Amino acid sequence: MSLGLTLLVVAFIASSLLGVYQLNWNDFLLLFKSIFDDTVAVNPTDAYIFFDVRMPRTILAIIMGAGLAVTGTSLQGMFKNPLATPGIIGITAGSALFAAVAIVLGSTIKSFLPEILHYSLISIAAFIGALLVMILVYSISFKNGKTHVVIMLLAGVAIAALAEATTGFLTFISKDDELRDLTFWRLGSLGAANWSKVMILFTINLICLSLLLGNGKALNAMMLGEENARHLGINVKQYHAKIIWLSALVVGTSVAFAGTIAFVGLIVPYILRLLLGSDYRLILPLSALFGSVLLLTADIISRTTLAPIEIPIGIITAFMGAPVFILILLQFKKAL
Repeated sequence: MSLGLTLLVVAFIASSLLGVYQLNWNDFLLLFKSIFDDTVAVNPTDAYIFFDVRMPRTILAIIMGAGLAVTGTSLQGMFKNPLATPGIIGITAGSALFAAVAIVLGSTIKSFLPEILHYSLISIAAFIGALLVMILVYSISFKNGKTHVVIMLLAGVAIAALAEATTGFLTFISKDDELRDLTFWRLGSLGAANWSKVMILFTINLICLSLLLGNGKALNAMMLGEENARHLGINVKQYHAKIIWLSALVVGTSVAFAGTIAFVGLIVPYILRLLLGSDYRLILPLSALFGSVLLLTADIISRTTLAPIEIPIGIITAFMGAPVFILILLQFKKAL
């Protein structure tokens, strides 16, 4: 835990300092001090870059990384398989598809909705897409009182391919301004972070993660098999429903605000299990911490490697996650 907190603090400071507009350590200390002391004089440009550009982006990465890692860990525990992450089983693709529908057909859809929902249309659509795909994959893979992992993975691949194809068609028929938005969603970026998005995502993740982090004991029981979990007094159906709804909400909101960011929920729990074993009472809170570190590090890489050009963060996480995915396949190929 102390290692994770140290890495998070280091990544937070690095994210605050690094970028096209350089801030030094003294600037950082002065700006940080000005939060608590209004009399401290700071450079207006430094203050704008720090408080209105860097800080919202940094905090959004921390919150989003924690949410994606915890949902990935929860789904892996629920399905008893290290490949059961939102990206692999199609949840992220489904969420991105519905966000794309809202972007391309938004003007038509808004005419049937009350005005209060217009601003949140993409977020609502992304959540619905994540939820529908999660329910569909779970329904296909669940038979005779248990979840069939191979069927789940194949269903996820098929649904993700269908979602990608439909998103590709929407991209083909989209207008120029819609095309720019679709490119953003498909590649992923935290460049549009602002304090409003931070507050919305913080509220949603605070509620969802507070409910998911307490599932460690139940997930440990589910690892023994669903029948054994029932004998231990675990309401398996209730826990499944809770994980599905909360995961869909977290993933849907993340996709709505930052586009498709895959593999965070795969890398973090896999490494933690290698190092610490499979006790979800320990892995769940640590996955939140190291998920934040991972996504924040990926964001730093995305905006500093080819500065002033920003590499989409989804590309960075894919480069990080694909080798881990291959390692998991090699490790579990006999079981699969």
